[in-house]
Amino acid sequence: MSAHAEVQERMTPKQAATWLFIILISLAVIASFGSAGIVFAVLIGLMLTGMPISISLGLTVLTFLFFMSQVPVETVAMKLFTGIEKFEIMAIPFFIVAGNFLTHGGVAKRMINFATSMIGHWHGGLGLAGVMACALFAAVSGSSPATVVAIGSILLPAMVKAGFPRRFGAGVITTSGSLGILIPPSIVMVIYAVATNSSVGALFMAGVVPGIILATLLGSVTWYRARKNNYPRLPKATFKARLKAFRESVWGLLLIAIVLGGIYSGMFTPTEAAAMSAVYAFIVAVFVYKDMPLSRIPKVLLDSANMSAMLLYIITNAVLFSYLMTSEQIPQIMADWIIGHHLGMVAFLAVTNVLLLLAGNVMEPSSIILILAPILFPVAMQLGVDPIHFGILMTVNMEVGMCHPPVGLNLYVASGITKMGISELTMSVLPWLISMIGFMLLITYVPIVSLWLPHLLGY
Repeated sequence: MSAHAEVQERMTPKQAATWLFIILISLAVIASFGSAGIVFAVLIGLMLTGMPISISLGLTVLTFLFFMSQVPVETVAMKLFTGIEKFEIMAIPFFIVAGNFLTHGGVAKRMINFATSMIGHWHGGLGLAGVMACALFAAVSGSSPATVVAIGSILLPAMVKAGFPRRFGAGVITTSGSLGILIPPSIVMVIYAVATNSSVGALFMAGVVPGIILATLLGSVTWYRARKNNYPRLPKATFKARLKAFRESVWGLLLIAIVLGGIYSGMFTPTEAAAMSAVYAFIVAVFVYKDMPLSRIPKVLLDSANMSAMLLYIITNAVLFSYLMTSEQIPQIMADWIIGHHLGMVAFLAVTNVLLLLAGNVMEPSSIILILAPILFPVAMQLGVDPIHFGILMTVNMEVGMCHPPVGLNLYVASGITKMGISELTMSVLPWLISMIGFMLLITYVPIVSLWLPHLLGY
């Protein structure tokens, strides 16, 4: 029986009534803050019922527009249509298809072999290979849960067999998998670009240096803990073995050059690069590595369609929510309040970090960005925050949110692989999570880390 079910069984009617009263009072307090309060009270109330984020957003907007404003119905219909009319949105299903082909097509296994041959002889070799493999796979998949599944399902059993504690392996894979949304291409960055009309290409480039720094930081924690506890090391691979591992993995590694090289050479746009990566991943998985039989292709495409439909539905409703925020001037009210109280950029960024981390407790990254970006982005622009820097800041917060309870996506994915409980897994990731929070503060207050490469390339 799950912990959640046990809590539900133990809760008496009196306790349930007390909690309901507290929630209703809280919602009433929120609603007392004018139209903005009513919007958020309705949204939070619907989410507390267990309703999906997308439907909660849609119902909140429709309830407010139909009963508390004079907006014509035609405007709502038009916004629903124009919300997903943007060319950049087409990149999302293509990157999802590419990630699914790569996850099931043998690319992850070959990347792990390559990483192991290069650094497996260092302290905590297999753990370091896991960090490196996650970074490489992140550069072709664009998704954190996909990275955890692809690398963790292969590497974790190998680490346990080699003599590493299961908790150590779980900590490495859970946190390193979060690189999937920071190292380009990134589905979360595409969603941020759609929500804020930012440049996808600039965001991709801005994620390169932070991604390398975070991978190095996670690797350093792994190396230190492995050296301190004297975890096993692999024999040093010969040059011939390294060359063989590189040749086998080169088809997957080439995708990095094709996507990023194609975008920055001007050969194609980020959306066209996503389409290229989907076709390339299909060819590599089916005809080059031959690890995916033709009979499995319909299931991969169906899974990709399901995930794409879910994200597009959230985006559609989030566009309506953004329209409601703008029409009620909620971001403008927030900006005026912050400026009027002389809080400034430093305090605003600190509040943004706290707000995003709290949101990470109850929502997944795409939903957080689609709900909060339209509110926070205009305020950030008024305070002089660079839009690309703000996008990377939000992405890094999403990374941290994916690795902490109670709803960290990576925790749940890793829990399925490791057969560990969420509480045990939370303790396992703690050393890496602390380093990620330190990295988040670096990204927040040292914008040049994110902006150096985009500026160098003329963005």
